[in-house]
Amino acid sequence: MSLREELIRKVAEFATQNWGEIPNAHTIPTDSDLTFGNDGKRMQVAILYADLRRSTEMVDSLIDTQAAEYYKAFLHCCAKVIKANSGEIQAYDGDRVMAIYTGNSQCHQAVRTAFQINYVVSQILNATFLLTRHEAHRTLRHTIGIDTGQVLVAKTGVRVDNDLVWVGGAANYAAKLNSFDGLDDNYPTRITQLVFEKLTPLFLNSNQNSIWSGPYNNLTRHSHYRSNYWLEII
Repeated sequence: MSLREELIRKVAEFATQNWGEIPNAHTIPTDSDLTFGNDGKRMQVAILYADLRRSTEMVDSLIDTQAAEYYKAFLHCCAKVIKANSGEIQAYDGDRVMAIYTGNSQCHQAVRTAFQINYVVSQILNATFLLTRHEAHRTLRHTIGIDTGQVLVAKTGVRVDNDLVWVGGAANYAAKLNSFDGLDDNYPTRITQLVFEKLTPLFLNSNQNSIWSGPYNNLTRHSHYRSNYWLEII
């Protein structure tokens, strides 16, 4: 069978195969829980994307080793903070990391992660690189997008090279909050209205002042809020 014939056959399978019953899940499925066919599970989750801003400008203007140091430091710190807040990392994509939060406090945990990453970038990453690189340091800026909702989790790819795909508005809007035009870089944390409505008072106000700016109405489906609040890591 030629590659063309194999691809036509496989696409036809996806287009015609019955999905059958799709169960709800409360924990993230593993690779062995799903098949490559029309098979999946539905979950209610919060999804977080953390992204270095203007990384293309960075790689265009810095030597590759310095850019790599920034990438590695940012992604390492994000991963540690995500795991410390009960998040599960699902993907790295260049200078970006995607995390999933489950359970009753999923929105709280995701926003707590964002606020701690804000602290890390300002008080640890930039502070450390400024001390070591002095005037050669390029100030790091980042964004974090968070949305919540029901998603369909399915298995994609081919044998050996496969991954989970998260299909639903929460994944798309969490990613979109990192990049669409008109966002103010001074407010790195962006959450949808759905996330905002599920936050406890602890993450709504600080010293009687609102932590959030908004709502803004420049997303297709949701209003969103922005914040530059950070939580110190002890």
